[in-house]
Amino acid sequence: MNPPPDPGSATSPKRSRRFLRAGKPSTPAMRIAVILTFLFLIATAVRTGWTTPETDFPNYYTAARALRQGQPLRSYYDWTWFARQMNYAGNGTQLGAYTPQTPLTMLPMAPLTGLPPQRAKQIWLLLNLGFLLATVWLLSKVTRFSFAVVWLLAFCGYFSLRTNFEYGQYYVFLLFLLTLAFYFLHRNNEGWSGVITGIAFALKLYGGPFLLYFAARRQWKATAGMIVAALALLALAIVLFSAPDIRYYATQILPRTLEGGSIDPYNPGVPTFSTFLRHNLMAEPELNPHPFWQAPQLFFFLRTFISLSIVAFLFIGTNTRRSTPRHDFAWFVIAAVLLSTSTASYTFIVLLLPVVLLLEESPPWQSALLASSFVLLTLPLRPAWLFPKVWLLFALFILAGYRNWRQMPRWLPLATIALIALFSFLDAKHHMLAYAKEPAQHYEHAFVQPGAIFSSFPVVTPAGAFYQSMGKDRYILRWAQVDRNQELAFPGHALHPRLASNGTSIYFELVANQKSTMMEFNPNNGRASTLSILVPADSPISVVSPDGKWVASESIENGPTQIVLRDLGSGTQTILTGGNCNNSAPAWSLDSKTVLFASDCGRAFGLPTLYLAPLPGNKN
Repeated sequence: MNPPPDPGSATSPKRSRRFLRAGKPSTPAMRIAVILTFLFLIATAVRTGWTTPETDFPNYYTAARALRQGQPLRSYYDWTWFARQMNYAGNGTQLGAYTPQTPLTMLPMAPLTGLPPQRAKQIWLLLNLGFLLATVWLLSKVTRFSFAVVWLLAFCGYFSLRTNFEYGQYYVFLLFLLTLAFYFLHRNNEGWSGVITGIAFALKLYGGPFLLYFAARRQWKATAGMIVAALALLALAIVLFSAPDIRYYATQILPRTLEGGSIDPYNPGVPTFSTFLRHNLMAEPELNPHPFWQAPQLFFFLRTFISLSIVAFLFIGTNTRRSTPRHDFAWFVIAAVLLSTSTASYTFIVLLLPVVLLLEESPPWQSALLASSFVLLTLPLRPAWLFPKVWLLFALFILAGYRNWRQMPRWLPLATIALIALFSFLDAKHHMLAYAKEPAQHYEHAFVQPGAIFSSFPVVTPAGAFYQSMGKDRYILRWAQVDRNQELAFPGHALHPRLASNGTSIYFELVANQKSTMMEFNPNNGRASTLSILVPADSPISVVSPDGKWVASESIENGPTQIVLRDLGSGTQTILTGGNCNNSAPAWSLDSKTVLFASDCGRAFGLPTLYLAPLPGNKN
């Protein structure tokens, strides 16, 4: 008897025979090619990652170490605090951060924190090799392609694989989780499929759209499994941290992540729709001074309209007459990457899963497009300012969904677009209210440095203003004077400058060799010396004006951090800043008439720039 047809495939017997011939069994030449390409991957990408203490693995390792030490989750998203912890963990002066990860992203690395950082990375690389091989094997089991065919297609995404292994990244593991979820679904084990996607969602958010997938296909066991897994991991996060810390992530970190989670949300090197819109429609003096068109309301409208359109058309196009479980699952993986607000070269290896699944059901011309799209998306494409990967990924999304949409009644897409446009318009108006309160709409941008990612903790002295900035490989101090802005680099991270007791020099924390030391920089002779005093703990900033009449302080009462002024004579309080973003680190001018402060409004979370605000009543 012939075996029953694959329930996840809509291929005809003729097409099935073609794929059987194309994929199984593999030829001796293909097996040799697999061995050679595997050895090449080991000798290049894995070898480089094995010997190089390259970020991004130290970010995950440091967070996992902080977890085992019982550190509060809120601190993880503080870039300065995290830099200190990275050095304490043995990662030197590497720059890194935990934003925009979920509270549990670091969890798989927790067992490795008993090892030195580089040894832990080596173990992670070996695990990733195992995850990659397991992924290829699983795909060969759920399709008619042999292990060799799937492996060689994966190797065609070499550039993405290389960056994953060199940086010790997370996306081979994520690819394995999503592939495992489909494997269970293919084997009619819906519950476990839901559990695995729930785990992927808790670790990296990419599993989130699959709740819609299971609901649209009425796979209620998978839906329940995903919800139970997500709730269980939420409970674990609360146990590991605290309910207030998880609430802080949900209300402050997650919304900013979904709106644009990259380090530089204007940089064409981050190929997302969010970055494309910011780059062309939003001005930022240091990161994006010359957009194509300064149109913030259009930006807010299009950002919501595009995201909701992808989700809505994905949902209504699922489970149509011509769709299959494997086709729709693949389509959802593509959508998850397309909806992401923070992607890089290593992200696109995740597309191996949907491309292999779609190849199973595609005619030759479509197969060629799918394979070539996968290869191109894993390569560095130029010119970056045209965002070619965004449009290529969007075309892949359209290609995958076209046959499903053809089954819709004509009124449904039109009604859907109309409703999304109305909601996007109202959402844009809401965002414009907050945008109008941001510092950039009211105050002068101070000490503009093109391309500066981080500027904070300003201190004003008779010799000029000092502040913490981010250099090429460490945190530095900058010394802003009337005619120049000088970089002050030290053998370690220079953090939290403070005014010295003499009113002229600067105290700062030097983090190097896994310890912190207080230093003093004398602007009169340009020298730094070690102080024999304890490093003060980080705390909310409150500073009295030089004339003793005002206090400027940080407030977190209403969500994001804001600057509040209090008149010491009358006790009157004035909120100096606004917006759904953080404003912090106030410092007074010598004449007590203006406040210098840091703000991450219009930028990535925790990466501020400096503004100069006059006292109320002194704006002219």
